[in-house]
Amino acid sequence: MRFLIVLILLAFPFAEIFMLVELANRYGFWLLVYLVVIGYLGLQLIRGEKLMMSAKMMQSLSAGGNPVKTMLGSARNMIAGLLLLIPGVITDVIAAILLLIPFGKPNADANASQQYQQSSNYTRAANDDVIEGEFTEVKEENDRLK
Repeated sequence: MRFLIVLILLAFPFAEIFMLVELANRYGFWLLVYLVVIGYLGLQLIRGEKLMMSAKMMQSLSAGGNPVKTMLGSARNMIAGLLLLIPGVITDVIAAILLLIPFGKPNADANASQQYQQSSNYTRAANDDVIEGEFTEVKEENDRLK
């Protein structure tokens, strides 16, 4: 088993280089454009995730969520950005798969029950008969004719 993992790790760079050479022969200059654009997108993904990580953590903590899920989601995006930075098509496909897999979607039933519990903690008003609001008086045609 260990030999198989080492073999895969050693074969990966050769497969990546072979794929790049074949695509360069087929598409030429456009492969270079693709690699530069994808590298830039990976860099922007890492920068954006670095800036938003603390905000996401604070939002998760204030909402009573699990901060570990938020941290793992940020780590997944950072790894995908790093894979996009590495020149190669295979690493780009792996990064796209990482980004497409949904991670830590909150359960709608759990959110609804949590909101119900939070709303039931509020005290009721002293006079429940009072309804506050705004109104607009609409005059009917009969009133105008009089």
